[in-house]
Amino acid sequence: MSVQTNIAERIMVALDYPDAAAAQKLLESLRGIPCYMKVGMQLFYSAGPQFVSSLKEQGYKVFLDVKMHDIPNTVKGGSESVTRLGVDMFNVHAAGGKQMMEAALEGVDKALAGGGAAEANRPIVIAVTQLTSTSQAVMNEEIGLPGTVEDAVQRYAQLAQSAGLQGVVASPLEVTRIKAVCGSGFVTVTPGIRPAGAAIGDQSRVMTPAEAFAQGTDYVVIGRPITAAEDPRGALEAIIQSVE
Repeated sequence: MSVQTNIAERIMVALDYPDAAAAQKLLESLRGIPCYMKVGMQLFYSAGPQFVSSLKEQGYKVFLDVKMHDIPNTVKGGSESVTRLGVDMFNVHAAGGKQMMEAALEGVDKALAGGGAAEANRPIVIAVTQLTSTSQAVMNEEIGLPGTVEDAVQRYAQLAQSAGLQGVVASPLEVTRIKAVCGSGFVTVTPGIRPAGAAIGDQSRVMTPAEAFAQGTDYVVIGRPITAAEDPRGALEAIIQSVE
């Protein structure tokens, strides 16, 4: 496998589009680049499970980013459904607690035991720690959590690991600390990635792709710098080259 292919597979393109047609237009422009596709709430609520199925048919790996956060039994059911759908990765909120995260894994097991998905297709289940738009002031004054963002992220990461999850979503600024306490094999998925010179937008804790990979992250999530570019393919290729 080439270095370029390896890097491409670790880049998750955020398909933050209002409908399947708009997302498919981007997919056509990126055809042949083996990147991961992230389907978030806007597109999933609009295009539904069938769009995820179409991505799988086109050969893409899919991260379903719907951030499940509900009572354990409801999360278990949601987890069972998306496992049957064939996603490669999905997430829950660590703030839902250990029992809820364990229920997510029970849903995966139920789907696999029921024959709805092959064991080889077991999805990676990760937990959201703190959103990359969350600043120190918001976390302390509005959400009501004391301490630093880094402390909260570490606590949630360790809780997710104790529940049996395989990794977390966190900003690139916390990757080194997470790997130090949870081990190098604990997966980190990092949004808040902006190529040099790109607008930060609504993100608070950001790094460039090269900086994030240098911190040891496993996957980076990149949306607008690719999806809003005049030449999305060129933008993605430039990002891959910047990491190499």
